[in-house]
Amino acid sequence: MTTTAPAPGGLRDFYEDPSVPVASGTPRSLRQARMLAAALGPATAAPRTVLDLGCGDGTAAATAAPLLAGHRLVGVDWSQDALRRAHARLPYAVRGELGDGGLPFATASADAVLFSEVVEHLADPDSALDEIRRVLRPGGHLMLSTPNLAAWYNRALLLAGVQPVFSEVSLRAIHGRPGKEVVGHLRLYTARALREFVTASGFEVVRLAGAPFHGVPRPLRPLDRLACAVPSLSSILLLHARRT
Repeated sequence: MTTTAPAPGGLRDFYEDPSVPVASGTPRSLRQARMLAAALGPATAAPRTVLDLGCGDGTAAATAAPLLAGHRLVGVDWSQDALRRAHARLPYAVRGELGDGGLPFATASADAVLFSEVVEHLADPDSALDEIRRVLRPGGHLMLSTPNLAAWYNRALLLAGVQPVFSEVSLRAIHGRPGKEVVGHLRLYTARALREFVTASGFEVVRLAGAPFHGVPRPLRPLDRLACAVPSLSSILLLHARRT
């Protein structure tokens, strides 16, 4: 992976570049899918509609699909390139975005929303959660995941005066922190901040869990998995909330 992003042209051009990563790690996807499957119950009772907002190339949704068998899983993204790839993995993949008119779904039409590692890329996350709340039915489920600013290794890096992992100061290259991939993170959350943000947006937090990060160096991965037992220290935050 190059450390250089596309030629300047705004965030849209950046995310349309096929070299920019659009899939997250399988361990995160599986943990999040298990949480959602437990919340929805078996599809034999009543198949539910699940929107995967910011589905990217569909890899994460395809990983979750076997655990959500019988439920209707719809991938949504505004990147045409990502949607072309998602169509190979998902039966339903449609173009939509959280701004500029909102999502192409009726109010209270979805039973659950997967919002996997998207919120950290948004300039206006408040409006995004407002739109998610609109399309969810009352009591509907929000499954949100995002990198943890206060991950165990970031605490050590900050003490050493090093830029935290997941944070970025440029769309063109990595500066001052470990790693090689430029992915366009604009906002980062701690466990406490994420809880407060989601609650203020009209949701009731049901559970906060942790997940490992696939980019952690191999020798440190056992420690990263152990840190998941304490979500505030984990690499990835997995939040389950319900629409009030």
